[in-house]
Amino acid sequence: MITGFVALYIFMLAAFTGYEIIGRVPAILHTPLMSGSNFVHGIVLVGAMVALGHADGFWETLIGFIGVILAAGNAVGGYVVTERMLDMFKSSKD
Repeated sequence: MITGFVALYIFMLAAFTGYEIIGRVPAILHTPLMSGSNFVHGIVLVGAMVALGHADGFWETLIGFIGVILAAGNAVGGYVVTERMLDMFKSSKD
């Protein structure tokens, strides 16, 4: 079983790696990159729901619930950004 410190270490390493990778992406490629990876948000949401389902105590349930809320917001936000990006390429008929 993973201890709290190991889980915290993994989280911090993942956050740092993600920040470094996304920080090096040019602004022109950021929106297409994020819209192309919307499926990852769905996987994160499923993982958060599984973690919430296995929660035993109050704090585990609370953290799992917050994870589900954040993952759902991330998934919805990804699709909103994709919709706005696709709207930019539509021709306007005045």
